Amino acid sequence: MSSTAIAEGVFEIHPEPKLIGGRNRQSGWIVFPCPADPEHWEEIDLPRQGTLWSWTVQRFRPKTPPYKGPEEFEPFAIGYVELPGATIVESRLADVAFDDLRIGMPMKLTAVPFTTDDEGRQVMTFAFIPDGKA
Repeated sequence: MSSTAIAEGVFEIHPEPKLIGGRNRQSGWIVFPCPADPEHWEEIDLPRQGTLWSWTVQRFRPKTPPYKGPEEFEPFAIGYVELPGATIVESRLADVAFDDLRIGMPMKLTAVPFTTDDEGRQVMTFAFIPDGKA
């Protein structure tokens, strides 16, 4: 089955997952995602590793729209991950038990399945998982 990223210009899955941030051309301020204003913002690849800044658990299915996830909902962790020298991003947290999450724990970027599109492709989204280097 082929796969595609959930949003073009925000996240790439090949050859390895990466988030596309933006750096303000005047101030150097870094944000995610990159604003669609190439006169003032340049695209940059954000660091793939960071630390968990804060987190919570989404325990009920969000309203549709805007939520486009599977009908069969399972609670998931969501958090803010601080990317060194860049910015803090909001992300799903994967491959970790809720009780094991700790502020400051090392995290790394990955791609996880989100849904299947009308063409049968697996739509991937970004998530952070614990980084085993600690």
